[in-house]
Amino acid sequence: MFPTLAVLLAALCFSTTGTAQALAGVDASALSVGASRLLVGGSVLGIVALVDARRGSRREESTRTTRHALPTWLVIALGMLGVLAYQPLFFAGTRLNGVAVGTVLTLGSSPVTTGILDALLRRRLPSLRWLVATLVAVVGVLLVSGILGAARGGLVFTPAGVSTSLGAGAAYALLTVSSKLLLDRSWDSRQAMGSIFGIAALLSVPVILATADGWLVTWEGLALALWLGIITTAGAYLLFGWGLQHLAPTTVATLSLAEPLGAALLGVLVLGERLSPSVLSGIAVIVVALMLLAGTTHPRGASDSGR
Repeated sequence: MFPTLAVLLAALCFSTTGTAQALAGVDASALSVGASRLLVGGSVLGIVALVDARRGSRREESTRTTRHALPTWLVIALGMLGVLAYQPLFFAGTRLNGVAVGTVLTLGSSPVTTGILDALLRRRLPSLRWLVATLVAVVGVLLVSGILGAARGGLVFTPAGVSTSLGAGAAYALLTVSSKLLLDRSWDSRQAMGSIFGIAALLSVPVILATADGWLVTWEGLALALWLGIITTAGAYLLFGWGLQHLAPTTVATLSLAEPLGAALLGVLVLGERLSPSVLSGIAVIVVALMLLAGTTHPRGASDSGR
């Protein structure tokens, strides 16, 4: 259960992003905030990976290493592509179709896309129980987002908005499966996360220089960048990577759907928001899905089989 709890705690860290931005109240674009988050968090993860490398830290050799034809540099590049593409695609989708639709499309599609990529790249088929738990969790996300109630008043779907939101879900799936491929090759989870995020952090520097507009030099902006970088990126992905080391990527992707649950609870406890009956029902449904999925977790060797 410890890897499962690690992924759930990572999802809780992810869920603080919106609350942190609301409390900071800085006037900054989503692209600028995302780039600063990646620079801080990716730098921390890169330093952790370098320290591990200097110590000669390495997991026991895996017999599955030879199954993968993709070269290691390409696996890292694919993971880095997922990191860099996720946030711009996510915010583009929410801008074009609204927050509720964009969030549901991204979060709802990411476990499915992860299952497809895992089947294609790692030859692992997800279990029927995972499929049921994922469908239940997606229903919970629909309820929490409020999209079902909004549907009565009419929702606008644009092809570009749908495409970018699905692209964000695919980017998250690409990061998850690429990280698992590195772990299959006997990489330590800290080295896998550090390699992907460390390189991505370097590529975020030009974005910050072009979009920062001075908000980073304020106390509120600096505090926001440090929280998002250290807690929601470095800390969260260290937990995420350790959980992924012991669980199938499909399981990890579905467990990550606990993020909207945490965000809703933080909205009540920190921002004083009130939960509608729909949101309360969605929280209950997500909890049921996570409990169902938690019963499928096994030691690392068994979890990959999806049985």
